[in-house]
Amino acid sequence: MSLLSAGLTTAQVQKIWKQVCAELQLQLSPAVFNTWIVSNPLTHMIFLDESEALATITSPTAFHSTNLKKNLHLQIKHCLDKQTGRNCNIEYKIGDPSSAFESPSGNNQSQQGFQGFESIKNDLTQEPRQEEAQSYSHSMDSGSHSPSIHANYKETYSQNRPPAFAQSNQSSSSPRAENLFSEQNLSSAQTDRVGAISRKVGLRSDYTFETFAVSTTNEMAHAAATAVSNRPGSAYNPLFLYGGVGVGKTHLMHAIGNNILKNDSNMRIIYSTGEEFTNEIVHAIRNKKANQFKAKFRSADVLLIDDIQFIAGKNAVQEEFFHTFNALTKELHQIVLTSDRPPHEMTLLEDRLRSRFEAGLMIDIGQPSFELRTAILLVKAKAARMDIPIELAKIIASQVESARKIEGIITSIRSEVELKRRTISPELIQDILRVEITDKRPTIKVTPSEIIRTVANHYKLKQTAIKGTRRSKPLVTARHIAMYLLKEDLSLPLTEIGKWFSGRDHTSVLHAVKKIDKEMSINDVVQQDISALRMTLAAISR
Repeated sequence: MSLLSAGLTTAQVQKIWKQVCAELQLQLSPAVFNTWIVSNPLTHMIFLDESEALATITSPTAFHSTNLKKNLHLQIKHCLDKQTGRNCNIEYKIGDPSSAFESPSGNNQSQQGFQGFESIKNDLTQEPRQEEAQSYSHSMDSGSHSPSIHANYKETYSQNRPPAFAQSNQSSSSPRAENLFSEQNLSSAQTDRVGAISRKVGLRSDYTFETFAVSTTNEMAHAAATAVSNRPGSAYNPLFLYGGVGVGKTHLMHAIGNNILKNDSNMRIIYSTGEEFTNEIVHAIRNKKANQFKAKFRSADVLLIDDIQFIAGKNAVQEEFFHTFNALTKELHQIVLTSDRPPHEMTLLEDRLRSRFEAGLMIDIGQPSFELRTAILLVKAKAARMDIPIELAKIIASQVESARKIEGIITSIRSEVELKRRTISPELIQDILRVEITDKRPTIKVTPSEIIRTVANHYKLKQTAIKGTRRSKPLVTARHIAMYLLKEDLSLPLTEIGKWFSGRDHTSVLHAVKKIDKEMSINDVVQQDISALRMTLAAISR
């Protein structure tokens, strides 16, 4: 039978779809593949002529159909075009995929279609990613200290991407955590240059996809972030990641930036937090440099804003971000946002911004499971060049829920090993957990004024300046640390702490405390400063 101007048989459709799925399975994570591809099959195809084809994909619900079309249309079309040698126009329908197969003449072949659909589904879901399924369990069983816990994703859409983003489809072995931009065709000089650019932008060079531990709680976010970094501006724009503290939002954001720079170091990336964005606007308005501010942010190829919820309720800031958002998306420049909550829960966020955030791909990142926390700890330890036995890693993971807290514990372990020459042992881990988890610090009997004076002396600043309203960076850091110590070590109410600092309200104090708490787990300097301050205060209180 001639295939021109005719519908394909069920067997022919299924054969094409199996080939498409085989290709998509290499591009997508198992969670994305099983959720959005396996249950939404190609059910009908017509070859209109030698260059055009019409394909029908059937989904069980409107939700599946809408999201499939919105988020995976280009990948599916690319694979269909490749398999058929034609430009495929895809029609998305809602129905029962198992009974949607029809013969060219229109006779219902539901039984054959159902059996074919189930056969494809079983083939695809039996062992979708065997090497990934075995990687972590093997490491746990064997006691390996460096399991391959990250998912390796094949290059998506390499043929249709610009040369700067073209990569080999050959899968690589598990990269070492300390080799931040490992790739055979990337020289060490290029790696150093990319690392320098990352640091200049404000990105952490150790926050990469290779050092990100993947599990079911963050698999969708990892897959989307990978796609965005490979095809910025054309895959999921904006990408909005949200979730609680320490679930990996910031890590993925930095990984996106680092991977984009690895692919093309000439890309202009701007990374900022919501607070920093706000402060820059205030500074620009105050110093009549609004035009420079606009030129800076609107010239970005990629804009990464962490903790975007901070701009909610700030009218002037939201106004400027609205126009910046529109200017960038109009030029197909990529925007990635993170938040501690979804847009609809930001009650003070303007509706026009909320609608734009929700128009992109929003992904909720859940709290890491025990297995993922164990994997994160092993990855972080390896990056710090420490060998933590799997049994001890499990003990830590069983008592720590936040990935950010894990980083703090890794820092504490490294400090004990390097400074006090202690060996990594169950006793050391228990000592650290006793402080980090149960927070059993020696009671410090000092007054608020003594804490403020000690902080001022440590940073060589005047007490009046710390208590005042000036916002130079050294003053803000010292002020926030003083607030943190008053809250954590003296357990003062937020409102009372605010009175010591020019009558600041409780929300400002809470923000300062949370910020320092976050810095404690990622910034060695801040952690060392606070440890030194506590030692000084302990001596005063004796």
